[in-house]
Amino acid sequence: MENMKLCESDYRFMTVVWDNEPMPSGKLVELCNEKLGWKKPTTYTTLKKLCDKGFAKNENTIVTSLIPREKVQSYASEHFVEHTFEGSLPKFLVSFLDGKKISEDEADELKRLIDEFKEC
Repeated sequence: MENMKLCESDYRFMTVVWDNEPMPSGKLVELCNEKLGWKKPTTYTTLKKLCDKGFAKNENTIVTSLIPREKVQSYASEHFVEHTFEGSLPKFLVSFLDGKKISEDEADELKRLIDEFKEC
């Protein structure tokens, strides 16, 4: 999988884009100021960087994403499990749950997902 890793601030920026696209770049500046506390130069610098990396597009002052949020999240979670838990999903789940109880509905949903993605 190609590198879709974003640092925390870039991910927060892309969240603003994903939640509001398509939008004029001026609106993006307003939203980044409101939601992230960023000034105009920071927003435009980050936008240019993420456009150069292929995450976003600013065409005729309209900003859109080029990579869906779900793809970035999938890459990040796979990368995390691979590097932190030697690729073991069961080790991740044990650590994540750490003695917490889950509801019957959550357990059923996890079982359904496991069955859906299980190799035959």
